[in-house]
Amino acid sequence: MQEGIGILISLVMLAGCAAPGDSGAAQKQTLQVRWQRLVDAKGQTCERCGSTERATEDGVKKLRRCLEPVGVEVVLEKAALSPSAFAKDPLESNRIWLAGKPIEEWLQPKVGKSQCCGTCGDSECRTLTVEGQTYETIPAELIVRAGLLAGAQLVGIRPANPLNPVEGWSQRPACCPPSAGGQKR
Repeated sequence: MQEGIGILISLVMLAGCAAPGDSGAAQKQTLQVRWQRLVDAKGQTCERCGSTERATEDGVKKLRRCLEPVGVEVVLEKAALSPSAFAKDPLESNRIWLAGKPIEEWLQPKVGKSQCCGTCGDSECRTLTVEGQTYETIPAELIVRAGLLAGAQLVGIRPANPLNPVEGWSQRPACCPPSAGGQKR
């Protein structure tokens, strides 16, 4: 997975050629990261969501460093889910969206549930399974991975297989066709 993240970072950095203008100033695009969790009447959340909050903040910091050179500003929004909304659907808590799409659309994980505690009571809360590993707390690594995919899409790099966005990324953004002199015949 580390190799895949390295490839994505390289692709995002290559996309710098997509930045318009001749003064080197890139047109800013915004990648919104939205994290939603249950918050009780006292402003508290469970440990699972609290750990994801810290991981989300860390992931957003990393994404800012990675995507700033290609003109993408990363913005974090934290949203509170009321106890009544949580009671209707506990799986809506501890959810992350990147560029308006849930993390599930970027990483293709299996969404599951497991017993939680504290603020959540006896509810079964959201889990994600990626590459055989199940996460109750969404780690920064997954947030960065999804954010790099979303950032690459913002700057014009597209996956070769739109049905599976984590597979088959083009090695060259559409903005940078090969030069005629550089092609082998």
